[in-house]
Amino acid sequence: MKHLDCDFSPLKQQIKEYLSCLTSDIHQLRQTLDNETTCLLRQFAELKNKLIQIEALASSFYLQCYLSTHTNKYLELAKSIRHLSERKHGALIIVERQDALDPLVGHGTPVHATFTSSLLESIFFPGSPLHDGAVLIRGDIIISAAHILPLSGKKSEQKLGTRHRAALGLSERSDALVIVVSEETGNASFAFKGKLYPLYASGLPS
Repeated sequence: MKHLDCDFSPLKQQIKEYLSCLTSDIHQLRQTLDNETTCLLRQFAELKNKLIQIEALASSFYLQCYLSTHTNKYLELAKSIRHLSERKHGALIIVERQDALDPLVGHGTPVHATFTSSLLESIFFPGSPLHDGAVLIRGDIIISAAHILPLSGKKSEQKLGTRHRAALGLSERSDALVIVVSEETGNASFAFKGKLYPLYASGLPS
């Protein structure tokens, strides 16, 4: 990802602290490695878990950077993602950026309402008539819902679920940012420019 001119100081500081701890742990491991009687496999596993946490936290930071210039409703959107994740309510949310998406997302169900977290969460409530498709957000407006997106054609992505392949498919064809919440695990992620990044949902506003 390229450098972005955005500043979310608390989150950035948290990432720096995590990296400092990781650097210290790696330095300690290098010293311990000289002791041939010590098995370090458990410590390597712990390092891997810490790196995954840092990656997810960094994704939350970049999500803010990418969204803040295209919607004033970032905090409410982030709160919705956290709530959907905690409740394991599957969701597929498109945030339009520069590229026009109408030719790619087909005809959805018109909503044309100012974004609120309660409205977005109600759309994805299990059993809602609109919960299976994707929601399109343009600026601060929920434009429409129940969109069917083009799936990623990459063979490496075939093992992913339909929502994730749809998120990747649209992000491969446009500069849109597409957020996914898995109904099986509650895990959140976002697709951008053909790549899928995990989200640290518990680090988002509640």
